Amino acid sequence: MVNRCSLTLAATAFLSCVAVAQEITVAAAADLQFAFQDVAARFQKETGKNVKLIFGSSGNFFAQIQNGAPFDLFFSADIEYPKRLEAAGLAEPGTLYRYATGKIVLWITNDSKLDLKRGLQVLLDPSIKKIAIANPEHAPYGGAAVAALRHENIYDQASGKFVLGENISQTATFVVSGSADIGIVALSLTVAPSMKTKGRYFEIPADEYPPIEQAAVVIKSSQHKDIARQYLEFLKTPAMQELLRGYGFSVPSSASKTQ
Repeated sequence: MVNRCSLTLAATAFLSCVAVAQEITVAAAADLQFAFQDVAARFQKETGKNVKLIFGSSGNFFAQIQNGAPFDLFFSADIEYPKRLEAAGLAEPGTLYRYATGKIVLWITNDSKLDLKRGLQVLLDPSIKKIAIANPEHAPYGGAAVAALRHENIYDQASGKFVLGENISQTATFVVSGSADIGIVALSLTVAPSMKTKGRYFEIPADEYPPIEQAAVVIKSSQHKDIARQYLEFLKTPAMQELLRGYGFSVPSSASKTQ
């Protein structure tokens, strides 16, 4: 009996180790929150390998990786962060990949009386007390929002009403909860199945802000580089490219590395 129990415990421990060895940790920009849940689920189903997703702001992840955070893959909403990691020798050579270009929208809840057809000028409506944007200090979508407001010459009038989200996902939550009357958020969040019934959006013209070029790299310190590369290649497949398009992203015309 003792030997049988010992063998059972040993087998359980071995299987646990194997499971951990087959798991990667992915640091992903918050605009990917819904899209990547789908991608990861399909990857796990097809390969049997687990993906642990952690969502947040790209700037914060960049700082954490510089300080040795144990991520295997980094999907940034700003291509400059992966480029800087590559230049610093913290990214696996040859893995930098521009996977998408993001879009920003004005977003309100369904019960709002605001007229989104006015575009960004609607932010001057006196009924608006709070405007949610992501913190432009470390969230690329926040930076894009500021650029669009400056382009429309309404930044000074609007900035006093800002409610800053730590990342773009929290920014959207401010609108849903009523903490803000309107928000400038990622299109990818507003079209997600769990969100599209909660509000209405107006897509801000792409020529009003710099392109939100998003890129990924495998982290040099990763202990699971093979699986990380496999996940990156999986994202380049036609099916996953179409999935990203469904979430409102523009994707590369061909799956190629970014130089």
